[in-house]
Order: sequence, then C-alpha cells, then structure tokens
Amino acid sequence: MNIHTDAPKTRVLLVDDHELIRQGLARAFERDPQMEIVGQAGTVSQALAAYDALRPDVIVTDLQLPDGTGLDIVRSIRQNDDRTGLVVLTMHAGDDHVFAAMEAGASGFVGKDSPSSEVLGAARHAVVAPRTFLCSSLAAAMMRRATQTAQRPRLSAREQEVLDLLADGMGTAAIAGQLYVSESTAKTHIARIYQKLGATNRAQALVTAMRMSLLTA
Repeated sequence: MNIHTDAPKTRVLLVDDHELIRQGLARAFERDPQMEIVGQAGTVSQALAAYDALRPDVIVTDLQLPDGTGLDIVRSIRQNDDRTGLVVLTMHAGDDHVFAAMEAGASGFVGKDSPSSEVLGAARHAVVAPRTFLCSSLAAAMMRRATQTAQRPRLSAREQEVLDLLADGMGTAAIAGQLYVSESTAKTHIARIYQKLGATNRAQALVTAMRMSLLTA
C-alpha cells in the first residue's frame, strides 16, 4: 500500500513598505502550492519581530525600508542563522547593491522588474542553499568590477598618502609638514596624482578616487 505524504510547504515572510507590492507578491507566491505566506512586514523592526515569532524558511525583503534597509535584516539574521533563506528584492539593482547584498549574506538578489517566476526561483534556491548567492546579473557585475580594477591607476605609496591627506582637507603646506617634505615636493606629488586621475583640481581628483575605490577608510 502506498502512503502519500505531502511535503511541508515553504514558509515565506514578505517585507516591503508598500502594501500593494506585498499583496502582489503574496498572490504570486500563493500560486505555488509549495509556498505559504506566513507573515508580512513593512519595516526592519517589524520584519525582525516577525522573524523571531514565525521563524520562516525564507524572507523576501525590499532594499529600502522606512527605518533602514533590507540589508540590515540580512545582517542581523545572518549573525546567528545560516539556515533561513534571505532574498533581496529591489528597484535599485546597481552593481554596488549586488555586491553589498552578497557581502551581507543574502541568498539572492532580484530586481523588481524581474518576472515573478524569477522571484519564486530565488526563494526556492534560498531554501535549499541559503548561503549560496544567486543573482542573474552577478557575472556581468563581476566583469565590470574586474575591468574597473584593471583600469585603476597605480599610485605610489607616497602618492597614496598624499591623496588620503587631500581627502582629509589638508592643503599643500599642511601635507608637506605632515610628511616632512618640502612644499615643492608635496606640489609635485599632488600634480602627479592629478595627472594619473585625469583631474585638474582637488575636487575632481577626490571624486575620481572615490569612484575607483582609491581612498582608504
């Protein structure tokens, strides 16, 4: 005699500050007989409280929330939980957001312009492999980052020091005093930095350096 046992449903918590979006997502998930919406939240604090109370299998969260971001939820949960799936769903799908989600410990990253099937696929993946990052644009983002890194100008150790001091707002005389060099030497370093960054003034140099991740924390 064959005994049929239904597999347990995947329990989903939806987080978005727009109720219409939450309801739309809920309808998409409810079409899948293996998915069950167990809760909804509109803020980071509500989401974390719902997580503690419901212990869902997967959380699908918007990136921008009234009291923080979806990454705050991801980081908070990932500190002690490697089993819950965490999917970030957002309109802000730039490369920096993709890498931030991956570094925070998200299971997946999906743009809000993606079809519902992709969101459901990310949720299924998140349940099976919560610590493996899934993002359809990840490969392209990594290629762009590699290209940017290859094109990054090479600054000498001294030029990097000068650049950091420029970022701190120091003038030529102050930089010379800080590094125990003459003002003319400091001016030479600054001129070389501008040349390498394709800048004509401090503001342009700092903007370019920030874009190329040349400024140290």
